[in-house]
Amino acid sequence: MEKRTFGKTGLDVSVLGLGGLSIGFDGITTGDLEKLLQGAFDAGLNTIDTAECYGNGEELLGKTLGKHRQNFYLFSKCGHGENSKPSWTKEEIVDSVEASLKKLQTDYLDLIQLHSCDKEILEKGEAIEALQQCKQSGKVRFIGYSGDGFDAEYAIKTDAFDVLQTSVSIADQQSIDLLLPLAVERQMGVIAKRPIANAVFRYETKPDHDYYIPYWERLKKLNYHFINGNWETAADIAMRFTMTVPGVHTVIVGTRKVERCRENAEIVDKGPLPAGIFHAIRGVWRATAKDDWVGLI
Repeated sequence: MEKRTFGKTGLDVSVLGLGGLSIGFDGITTGDLEKLLQGAFDAGLNTIDTAECYGNGEELLGKTLGKHRQNFYLFSKCGHGENSKPSWTKEEIVDSVEASLKKLQTDYLDLIQLHSCDKEILEKGEAIEALQQCKQSGKVRFIGYSGDGFDAEYAIKTDAFDVLQTSVSIADQQSIDLLLPLAVERQMGVIAKRPIANAVFRYETKPDHDYYIPYWERLKKLNYHFINGNWETAADIAMRFTMTVPGVHTVIVGTRKVERCRENAEIVDKGPLPAGIFHAIRGVWRATAKDDWVGLI
């Protein structure tokens, strides 16, 4: 699988990374997680992105990584404490990083990210100082911001972060114009989250979960020609669109199934979209997107 140099961090990350949300919430066993990690490594993935608020995901990874730790860059996020309560003080963030290290059973994280805090939190400076302290102490190698919109724009402009994680997909393109040029200018690593728009093209009728509805409604209005009931084709084009966006280094997709991980890797291994298809998708977005179609957290 293609590797891309992750901005100024110098890490060579796989274009496809493994997201940890499904690991924490979908009831995977340690045995199946062991198979998933081996399958991901065999498919060429070398990046895992998780968070302290992803259920018991960090604990499960800690029990399972073992020999695999050397095979993966390990990313996590902080800022949500017990019961996902926002926790942005310096002490809370440092304690959160310590807790993540303990749960993941590792001495260091390759990346720790502030998990979608707003501009007002960033302006106080405490959160950034906490991450910088963790970096200086060797607990983390690099620090990042995960978020969207004008909060993320402010985060980039602080010049405090090595990495940006933000929403990029056929249904979520605000960041392509607002954020990525700034991130490229500052040589930041860029992680694209939700790269296949939560695969909402699987649903013929409106999903019954609020998490999926905004993208589903957008895609109905965008009416891309490739979303025609064949969701495998739609997933292929959607994934390759996101990995083609200038500035994106890795796209993070969560799954607990080895076969799905392999299928995703096969899509990525096809390479970027042809320029004509990529620009056609961008053109549809520019002609259709509403002012309130902002990046979704």
